Amino acid sequence: MTMDVDPSVDTGKVPSPCINVCRMNPRTGLCEGCYRTIDEIAQWGSASEETKRAVWVEIRRRQHDVFAR
Repeated sequence: MTMDVDPSVDTGKVPSPCINVCRMNPRTGLCEGCYRTIDEIAQWGSASEETKRAVWVEIRRRQHDVFAR
């Protein structure tokens, strides 16, 4: 995953968080590779850069929650 993305300061084109580990976790509803929901994945291609940054913020929060356990 592109972990160098800081959505709070990066203003350019937002890269996809996909790392080609496409497995949806039935318990969490998140992809085990990129920590996005199926809706976030489906909408990524047409999402605005602002929306993509917001998804990255959620990804960071989700990762923090998972790794804090």
